[in-house]
Amino acid sequence: MYRDRTQAGEVLAGLLTGWRSRDPLVLGVPRGGVIVAAVVASALQAHLDIIVSRKVGAPGNPEFAVAAVDPDGELFIDPESFIPVSHEYLERAAAAERREISRRLALWRGDREEPPVAGRTVIMVDDGIATGLTALAALTYLRRKSPSRLILAVPVAPADTVAKLERYADEVVCPLRPSLFFAVGEWYEDFTQVTDEEVRKALQSHNE
Repeated sequence: MYRDRTQAGEVLAGLLTGWRSRDPLVLGVPRGGVIVAAVVASALQAHLDIIVSRKVGAPGNPEFAVAAVDPDGELFIDPESFIPVSHEYLERAAAAERREISRRLALWRGDREEPPVAGRTVIMVDDGIATGLTALAALTYLRRKSPSRLILAVPVAPADTVAKLERYADEVVCPLRPSLFFAVGEWYEDFTQVTDEEVRKALQSHNE
């Protein structure tokens, strides 16, 4: 288990030190992933920013993801695990998530521009991954931006999810890969919810 997100970031940073000289771009997944990413970015002396993708929940069960929307508004559907729903429902739900992505980017990033990705080593960081659908959408989005290398770094994720993610990233750094997995929070002693203000402060203080 990890003590908290800061300690999880320290563990990841120790596994990523070889990229310090490559001027990497570290992208945190809000909210909790930004706290982990800030530790990694500080250790690697890297620029810190965010990446936001949103799940599209099933009809009548919004917590069960059937698709995801990436930062460009593109709809991502995993062909291996897609549960059939109508095209009309997907488009309606995706439109709502596109609006929410825009709102959250404005809230957390403010008027700062999105940093360039092309030709850079990009390290996407979250505090943990369960099913991985929104992570797959984000990785697909980043791949379209042509980074020189795309790395996913997470403190914990199920072993089968990691195996799938490895097909979308050049490298997955994940110290804990349990075969029995219920929720990300069970692998932390302190998994207190991160606030919007904490996300803004992490980004602002790191990039000043």
